[in-house]
Amino acid sequence: MAASTRERGLEAAVQVLGAEGVRALSHARVDERAGLPAGSTSNWFRTRRALLGGVVEWIAERERSDFDPAAMPAVTGPEGLIEGLCAMVELQAGTFALRTRARYALFLELADDPQLGEPLRQQRREFEQWTEVLVKAVGIADPVPATRALMALLDGLLLHRLTVDPELDIRPAIDRAVHGLVGPCRC
Repeated sequence: MAASTRERGLEAAVQVLGAEGVRALSHARVDERAGLPAGSTSNWFRTRRALLGGVVEWIAERERSDFDPAAMPAVTGPEGLIEGLCAMVELQAGTFALRTRARYALFLELADDPQLGEPLRQQRREFEQWTEVLVKAVGIADPVPATRALMALLDGLLLHRLTVDPELDIRPAIDRAVHGLVGPCRC
């Protein structure tokens, strides 16, 4: 089934944001990128703010779908957590790199706009809650600060991958962090 005009416009808007940044986002650029007739995107999103809101919700929906906890393999120990976190960063820096760049650009652009940025912040909170469940499952003490530390590390590694070193080996840092949080083996 062919994507709707609205869907094509949102996909193109994410591409524009991810490749060119927030300042490049316009209805005309989105129409051009999507191969839509001029004015198509503005039929769905009358203002730039409405377009930004549509993109924010679209990204949050896609991330919920692509990273659905119910579809993820069970994490049974520190090595499983390490594998899962590495896979998550690899996907976000690879397959979903443009979307990840767009999300970061929107987080920065909308930091002072509680209403417009809320779907992204809600998606982040849901991901933190899911990660906290995994952190608890592998026996890491103080799961809330441990989760926040891991999330900050992942954000840093992901940002570094997207901006500085696309070939960065992320596994050693994630391995060290998880094993440091687990503590010595009590075998």
